[in-house]
Amino acid sequence: MNSTTLYRDLTDLAHHSPDWLRTLAGLGTEGGLLLLMAMAVPVWWRARRHTARSVALAVLVPISSAVAYLLSELVKSLVDEERPCRAVVGAAASIAPCPPGGDWSFPSNHSTIAAALAVGLTLACRATLLLALPVALLTGLSRVFVGVHYPHDVLAGLTLGAAVAALCPALLARPTTALVARMRTGRWRALVAA
Repeated sequence: MNSTTLYRDLTDLAHHSPDWLRTLAGLGTEGGLLLLMAMAVPVWWRARRHTARSVALAVLVPISSAVAYLLSELVKSLVDEERPCRAVVGAAASIAPCPPGGDWSFPSNHSTIAAALAVGLTLACRATLLLALPVALLTGLSRVFVGVHYPHDVLAGLTLGAAVAALCPALLARPTTALVARMRTGRWRALVAA
């Protein structure tokens, strides 16, 4: 089964689903990202009472998510894949409005951001895994269900977001931890004043 066939199957399923499920999927496509962003606040709040590394990992959640988003936009501009809601002949009409031409499909930005947030949150606070991971996956799935992405767009976005969110702390945790430690001891103020 290829991505186009799976897209058709999921959009057909969407059109035969109850209204409440279509509404929920439409809300979930943005709501999932908002929920993941909201989860970052208590993770940061909790981290500030712990080690400098805990704070650094919490601070890197939005940074790695922004980096993942920028990379997905770069890939989109290089690939120029048309949205399936315009390209797939014979598919059910998308539930969500089809984005305008030039708003490319591959990879899914929503999926990229959702995966980056979920992985970043999990690295900062393992307790978030059981909520963050399912929310990220459902956010990605909702993009196909509402008809604006192919399944391979979502899979690529989830992969890109997760990879960037894992790589950023690997590269930046040490210097960010040192910066947080300096800020906590007041040496940062002396450095800035000099």
